[in-house]
Amino acid sequence: MDTTHNGSCLCGAVTFKVTGDFKKFFFCHCSRCQKTSGTAHCANLFAPNASLEWLTGEDKISFYNHPDTGFSRNFCSICSSIMPRSSEANNVVMVPAGSLDTAVELSPQAHIFTDSKGNWDSILNDIHVFEEGPH
Repeated sequence: MDTTHNGSCLCGAVTFKVTGDFKKFFFCHCSRCQKTSGTAHCANLFAPNASLEWLTGEDKISFYNHPDTGFSRNFCSICSSIMPRSSEANNVVMVPAGSLDTAVELSPQAHIFTDSKGNWDSILNDIHVFEEGPH
């Protein structure tokens, strides 16, 4: 039986449902993921043979395809949250883990494209951790 996951963008204009099982969970450190997220990496889940259904706000989805690279992103045109995308060529749905509103049972499996890591990324496990903002 396939699992169903729900998700949304930051502003709530876009909501979606993914039906299928996540099989891969990667932290991608490529320079393109760094640029689109503004962070050290993107946390991406992959569900082969899954379906993606836009529940609300499909008209708010914008698409960017980086020329000559195969890199593409769906994002909310209001709040810029990265949204899932479906690849018919690979028959897989890619879901940014942070866009989900439901729990994920799969743990991250690998850091990928680490040759592109920022020079500041290697110390991230050694710095202070706060449950909320620092005081």
